[in-house]
Amino acid sequence: MSEATYPDDLKYHTEHDWARIEGDEATFGITWYAQDLLGEVVFFEAPAVGTKVTKDEPYTEVESVKAVSEVVAPLSGEVTAVNEELGSSPEGINEDPYGKGWLVKVKLSDPSEAEALLDAAAYEAQLS
Repeated sequence: MSEATYPDDLKYHTEHDWARIEGDEATFGITWYAQDLLGEVVFFEAPAVGTKVTKDEPYTEVESVKAVSEVVAPLSGEVTAVNEELGSSPEGINEDPYGKGWLVKVKLSDPSEAEALLDAAAYEAQLS
């Protein structure tokens, strides 16, 4: 993915993570900015289904040719699915961070936490 994008239908965490919220469930991933900073992603350490995640706390790691980086949960809940495709094709995070590069799906424990997240315009503004 060559051009920076920040879809309007997502909510963003200041630590460069996104959440696509659908009712009391959400899909999490890292933003275009994060994958661009990391460079080529070579490994994704998927948390186990059933893992509890806490807003603002690391819940997994991605490894790139440059560094190993913690991924921070934008919201709290329990992991209900992980993107198994990334085990054999972690480059999906670079190629399509908002589509096939999603990391986990989470059943939210407190959907109201989403009110503290940024919209696309606010997230982009804090990047500069």
